[in-house]
Amino acid sequence: MARITFVSRMTVKAGREQDFVRACNELADQVKANEKDLIYYEFFKLRELRRYAVLESFPDEAVEHAHMNSPWMARVAPAIMDCLDGSFVREYLDPFEA
Repeated sequence: MARITFVSRMTVKAGREQDFVRACNELADQVKANEKDLIYYEFFKLRELRRYAVLESFPDEAVEHAHMNSPWMARVAPAIMDCLDGSFVREYLDPFEA
């Protein structure tokens, strides 16, 4: 199956930026320590006020599903979601076809 890569963009509630960054750093540390098949995983602060993004890349759907169902995701994701002002938007990035 093909590689899965996407960017998720989100807005954080005013005053919750530090909580959000702390939770994202905790999640990123757990992901990098435990998900050896992962291609790329990093959070970014965007230039717009209270806007953030995460860039994720997995070699296949099975690795993405394992990530989404991991114990660290189950533990930390609720804290991240609680900081969001609304939902997030996920944009899939597909490689050029040869």
